[in-house]
Amino acid sequence: MKVLHLEENHPALIEGLQALGYQNDMAYSDSLDEIMNKLDQYDGLIIRSKYPINDDFLSHAKNLKFIGRVGAGLENIDTESVASRNIHLINAPEGNRNAVGEHSLGMLLSLMNRLKAGHDAIRSGQWDREGHRGWELTGRTVGIIGYGNTGKSFAKRISGFDVRTLCYDILENVEDQYARQVDWKTLLAECEVISLHIPQTKLTQGMVDKKFIENMTHPFWLLNTARGSAVVTEDLVSGLQSQKIIGAGLDVLEYESLSFSSIFNEQKLPLALQYLIHADNVLLSPHVAGWTYESHIKLATTIVEKVKKLFF
Repeated sequence: MKVLHLEENHPALIEGLQALGYQNDMAYSDSLDEIMNKLDQYDGLIIRSKYPINDDFLSHAKNLKFIGRVGAGLENIDTESVASRNIHLINAPEGNRNAVGEHSLGMLLSLMNRLKAGHDAIRSGQWDREGHRGWELTGRTVGIIGYGNTGKSFAKRISGFDVRTLCYDILENVEDQYARQVDWKTLLAECEVISLHIPQTKLTQGMVDKKFIENMTHPFWLLNTARGSAVVTEDLVSGLQSQKIIGAGLDVLEYESLSFSSIFNEQKLPLALQYLIHADNVLLSPHVAGWTYESHIKLATTIVEKVKKLFF
């Protein structure tokens, strides 16, 4: 039994598969053509997001029994084509849910307490207490869009604060002790914080746009640790400028390359991106919400456990 690894992950993944009897081959620097030419030799494929796993790619995978996506998102995978070939598709949203929940909370508290702006001011020689007065989370209504693994993790982590937490999801009956499920209209009418925990789909593309921002009853803080495509950046900038959006914590941006490796893909950065980089009420991180030392190994071991459960 042979497994092909297209991107590097925690060594526990290779060690775990080896213990199950798999031969592990690495193709970290191989071209797409080189990979497809030898794909029929393999029973398993381990990926992240470097290449699109489409119908043409899968047509070369004559003997593939499983694909392990080390992460949660499946937007680079033609899931229907995978299913039609009876290939098991495994991902690991459980592996980094704690990390994303904690990162979201950290971003929110940092924004509300203006930590970045205060730090930058002191570094430039200013000691401005009044100019960096913050807000308290206590008493706020928090809205979570997408109540799966990471949405639930964030809700659990803010449950220690005196907040009211609402959630919206396309699935019914997902609420729990940490959040009450509501309809779209109620979410926009009552929330002062919006945190996105949604996959990249046609439904979520450009979800936070000018209309969304205008329909929010209250000025609000926006958190996005999901996918950059969910937010129309130019509309976000307009919302920040009008102060309808009080602050934004963004771990993901629509300008990211396919493998999430950079936003600096053009010689001249888009104006909206330049605004976000320099705004005092915006906190950016380089797509690392689910990228902790702990989640690195959890993602790997989750894939191994799911392979073991399927085939052994």
